Parts: sequence; structure tokens; C-alpha cells
Amino acid sequence: MKTIAALQATVTATSLDFEPSAAELDAIELEMPLIRAEVELLDAQIMTIDRPTNELDVRRVRRAHNRVLAARRDLSNRTITVQPGGAA
Repeated sequence: MKTIAALQATVTATSLDFEPSAAELDAIELEMPLIRAEVELLDAQIMTIDRPTNELDVRRVRRAHNRVLAARRDLSNRTITVQPGGAA
């Protein structure tokens, strides 16, 4: 019977040691209001998992959802300028 074994070098990606580029960090910074709004929505939804929801919980989730929608709208309406190097 043959043993099947993977070589460590072929399984592990070698590019995992690199830091994000400046363009990637700028893109994350640009999307940060949306990320924060989505985390707030998730927090509001998690709070309602293990207990019966009351009107305050419903309002909290609805407001968080509206903040996510507003952040998505603002992000999609933002004008992206293209730098000479080709990065947005």
C-alpha cells in the first residue's frame, strides 16, 4: 500500500509573509465606514439571538441596517481618482 503525503513546500503558500501594499491599505481605509457599520449590525443581531426581541432591539437592528445601507451608498457614490501609477 502506498502512502500519500503532501510536501510542505507545495501546500504552504510562500507569499503569506508579505505586508499589504499601500494601495491595499488605502482601499481598506476607504471601506472602513462600511466595515464599522456592518460590525455594528452584526453586534445588534447577536444581541437578539438568545432572548426574545423587544421594540428597542428591533429599532437597534433597523438603525444599524440603515447605517449599513447609508455607508454602502456613500462608498458607491464616492468618486475614485486614478493615480498615474494605475492604482485607484
